[in-house]
Amino acid sequence: MENPFKHINQPLKEVPEELKAKVMSDIAMAKLLMDLAKLFSVDPAKIIEQSIKKRKE
Repeated sequence: MENPFKHINQPLKEVPEELKAKVMSDIAMAKLLMDLAKLFSVDPAKIIEQSIKKRKE
């Protein structure tokens, strides 16, 4: 079995442009889904913080 740590100091290989484009597209889609989930989800810590501030007022 070959030692994978021997490849650490090797120069990086160029990635095909179509693969780069696909990865960037997937990342953009994941970020969009995370933003949408955050938009429609409840953050309990934020709700508690706001209710404590309102009580103090």
